[in-house]
Parts: sequence; C-alpha cells; structure tokens
Amino acid sequence: MPSAVPVYRIAEYGTKSRNLQTIAWKRQGNDLTVTMLLIPMQHSTSNTCTMDEEELVLQFTEERSLITLGWIHTHPSQSCFMSSVDLHTHSGFQRMLPESFAVVYAPKFSPNFGIFRLTDPPGLQTILVCNVKGAFHPHPEVPIYTDADKGHVQMKDIPLEIVDLR
Repeated sequence: MPSAVPVYRIAEYGTKSRNLQTIAWKRQGNDLTVTMLLIPMQHSTSNTCTMDEEELVLQFTEERSLITLGWIHTHPSQSCFMSSVDLHTHSGFQRMLPESFAVVYAPKFSPNFGIFRLTDPPGLQTILVCNVKGAFHPHPEVPIYTDADKGHVQMKDIPLEIVDLR
C-alpha cells in the first residue's frame, strides 16, 4: 500500500468532496500491490455514501486486470473507527476477498486515519448474519474488527494513479 502521506492525500480528496473511493490492486506474485485509487459514480449525505453504477467499476477493473481489494472513506465529523454501516459495507468486500481492508480518514481527530479489517472469526460471521434494519445499530460485544496496518497491510512509497469515474 502507498505510504501514509499518499493515503492521507487520497482520503483528504474524498473528504473535500464527501465521497467514497475504492482501491484497485494488481497481484504481483503472491502479493497484492496498490496501483490505483478508483473513484466511482456515487451519491452521498453527510453520514453516508452509496456507489452508483457498480458495473462501471467492474468493467473498468476487468479491462485492466485489476481487482478491488478495499475502499477508502471519510468521517468528516467523527473519529476514526468502523461504524455499523462501515462494517456491513466491508463485509461484502472481505467475504469475496479475505485480504481486503478499509481505510478511514477522520481529519478532525487523532489518529486521523486507520486501516481496518473484520476479524475472522468472529467479526466477519457476526456481520454477515446481522439482520438488523437501519443504518446505525449496535453489534455484539465481540472483537468485530481490528487494525490491519500491524502486518496485514504494509505501507510503501510507490506511485498511485487516481481515476475519477464521476
């Protein structure tokens, strides 16, 4: 993954426009290396963001032999954590690709960004079977997610292409 400074700038870009971004990766040997930030078509509120026309992301990544490994989103007015909405969003990524992770950028708080993934077990299963309706809701008191930058994700100083599909 690119070093903290580019991630900070990428997420800051999203905060200014209040958008959700996806991270496109390319497999190099046994490693997955970030090569691109892809900003999909989307609509958002101050607390939510939804990707539109997901088939465009799929087409774009398939044409370039990329995979979507994760996503970056912002908490413009909240601290750096995974909300229940974030957990449900990320469960879809991690169910399809266990290596996936989420980056949260919270510019008004310290730390101002974090890299997270669901624990497996019990977090991924807990979220996948959750049927609670409503955007923000509590989950059982089990370790549902963890920091992913303590070995799962390695920060490196490498180039990153940013593509905006909006």
